[in-house]
Amino acid sequence: MPKNGTSLRFTNKPLFILLFISAFSAGWAQPSGQIIDQVVAVVGSYKVLQSDVENQYFQYKNQGYTEATLTRCQVFEDLMFEKLLLNQAVIDSVEVSDEQVEGEMDRRLAALEAQIGSIQKLEEFYGESIVEIKEDMRSSMKNQLTAQRMQGEIMGDATVTPSEVRRFFKEIPRDSLPLINSEVEVAQIVRFPEVREEAKTEAIDELRNIKDRIDNGSKFSTMAILYSEDPGSSKNGGLYEGVKRGQFVKEFEGVAFALEPGEVSDVFETNFGYHICQLVAKRGQEIDVRHILMVPKISPQDLEEAQYFLDSLKVIVNDGILTFEEAAMEYSGDKDTKNNGGLLVNPATADTKFEISELDRSVYFTIEDVNVGEIAGPIIYQTPNGQQGFRLVQLISRSEPHRANLKDDYQRLQNMATQKKQSDITREWVDTRLNDTYVRVMSNYLDCSFDYNWNKK
Repeated sequence: MPKNGTSLRFTNKPLFILLFISAFSAGWAQPSGQIIDQVVAVVGSYKVLQSDVENQYFQYKNQGYTEATLTRCQVFEDLMFEKLLLNQAVIDSVEVSDEQVEGEMDRRLAALEAQIGSIQKLEEFYGESIVEIKEDMRSSMKNQLTAQRMQGEIMGDATVTPSEVRRFFKEIPRDSLPLINSEVEVAQIVRFPEVREEAKTEAIDELRNIKDRIDNGSKFSTMAILYSEDPGSSKNGGLYEGVKRGQFVKEFEGVAFALEPGEVSDVFETNFGYHICQLVAKRGQEIDVRHILMVPKISPQDLEEAQYFLDSLKVIVNDGILTFEEAAMEYSGDKDTKNNGGLLVNPATADTKFEISELDRSVYFTIEDVNVGEIAGPIIYQTPNGQQGFRLVQLISRSEPHRANLKDDYQRLQNMATQKKQSDITREWVDTRLNDTYVRVMSNYLDCSFDYNWNKK
């Protein structure tokens, strides 16, 4: 397996992290004319099929991997590792509940839906209803979650102490230390305009008029297409299918789940704006629902007032009356950074440092010519759901490109040391299990260069 991070076994992430549905796409990855499936490995009581390898490889290619970064041999070994985990899970009575499987399927399908655009597009893409998609993926999902849990049992609390990090660092040859690109730490204070009461009233009145038209015979779906401001559902008549509790904000669910099929709600509010919704169908604790969203309109004057507020706050911070951190905690409207003193966290590393290429482009251009400690802005800011405002940005630190060192890159080195420890634990476990587990690799993959000695017996 590769040492550059593509091996799923050697990271501190879950075993299978791709959003894929393998069970019902068996024919997609196979080249035209190659339709015969076969067993290519046996691990304990589990088999690996050629179609398993092709499906998995196909999913990786969709994620942007190429033959140069990921080969079929590597995918094949990952699948054998999964089967070894599943085989041991049976022996050790490691199981996952049906509720866990359902919850993870819902989470992954919601993420896929967000990528594709709607449930309808998802169904069109796979050529099946959402219920059929879930039925097809259930067994594969249960295997993945079981393997992940078994891997968690093997790892235990595989953390590293500061002394282990220092020892790991000292053991790396100087010329093998990773090169760290220039990194920055950035903090922000966000200000969203106050929504005027007149704008709220206007949105509520418009929704009430739409509801009256629906009550008088207009189709809810047509009204949603014409008037809803939810980009994720308006083109589809406002429809969301297969909704379970916990997928939407509680205010929306509280109304939607209380309706009877065909019933249209009164106007209600969430943090997205104002809604009306119609229950289409209910299946136990799962519903299909349509909704129409109206967002109170922000005037240019409202935006200007938010900008003026930040201009004044910037002066207060620059005069030393408040620190940037204090101002963020007191006045920022961004919940994700407010309690962190405005400090942005890199979602890829859970650290506060960003390589320049990882920054939002608007932030990058804002701090490009700013010195450490200086505040830039206000600059226009827009959330993923379209909410507009302004923000101040402070450059907290900027590092020059360098070889990794304990002072500046401790978090990165700690992650590397943790991964090395997990790799060592995994290797020892696999080597032990292969002593007492039946494994047979068919001729198709005997020429592969494996990380583990699958043919040791």
